[in-house]
Amino acid sequence: MRAYVSGGTGFVGSNIVKVFAERHGAAVHCPVHRFVPADEGSFTTERLDLLDRDAVLASVAAFGPDVIVHSMILNDFAAMYNDRDLAWRSFVGTTETLAQAADAAGAKLILVSTDWVFDGTQAGADEDTPPNPVNYYGVLKMASEQAALRSAPRAAVARVSAVSGMHWMRQSTPRVQDGGFGYFVTSIVDALEAGRPFGVWEADNINMVASPSLASECAEVMWRIAADFDAGGVFHCCGAESAGRMELARLACEVFDLDPALLSVTAPDTAAAGAVGEFPIPYDTSLTVRRTTELLGYEPPGIRELLIRFRQQRNTGDLLAA
Repeated sequence: MRAYVSGGTGFVGSNIVKVFAERHGAAVHCPVHRFVPADEGSFTTERLDLLDRDAVLASVAAFGPDVIVHSMILNDFAAMYNDRDLAWRSFVGTTETLAQAADAAGAKLILVSTDWVFDGTQAGADEDTPPNPVNYYGVLKMASEQAALRSAPRAAVARVSAVSGMHWMRQSTPRVQDGGFGYFVTSIVDALEAGRPFGVWEADNINMVASPSLASECAEVMWRIAADFDAGGVFHCCGAESAGRMELARLACEVFDLDPALLSVTAPDTAAAGAVGEFPIPYDTSLTVRRTTELLGYEPPGIRELLIRFRQQRNTGDLLAA
């Protein structure tokens, strides 16, 4: 299989690249904008502006992919709100371009999306639950989903949720804790291993409940979507259980053999949190995987198992066998 992966040097994207290339032997090519990894290893890169439609179409045509996985995002809430036209082009515009490129190449398109397409009151949302985003990021992702599904004859949406795991192309995380669950477990483990206390945020205006996932497991689900010619529509790439922030933090302590006494409940640090207090954030984005299980025969792991796999990856520096 030949896979063209946008955002391949990002957190989730780096797992897509590693799972597709190293676990399944796919030929992987990544367009990159600014960050180029020092050691590409099992994949190739080229500098490319995904906002340049003609350049993207030419790049995809030259590579000739069987699947395009679009995981690139503009990961900056302030920038999204300050320049909504740029944000729209970065999310929806790039999706439309890659849908056109996929159609021309006869390739499948997989758009990586998010549980934040839901409003925080739709607990246990499945793949057929109508989205109802409360912030512009959710709107952009919902519109991108529609652009993918309506523009590409062979398209799928892969929603991820509360992602933990390894960033295979960077040595440090970009932030410690935010209004969602990004890098949450990693930050807890880093702090407690060093003997530092960790304040778990609790508030009504942040994402307090979600369905934790492991980035490499999300990528494995995407591989199954890519490998199944007929697999289209919406899929949920997450674990089998939902959890609150402190519940997840305490379970991480158990799995990583850390001292839970170092955990405390605290109010969000709005100065460090970015979007907290500035933009609406969905409270409960827990998901279920009914359709994903039915169509892919996929049984999602529970939270403890996902954390065990994360610890093994962290300790060994490599993926586990599928």
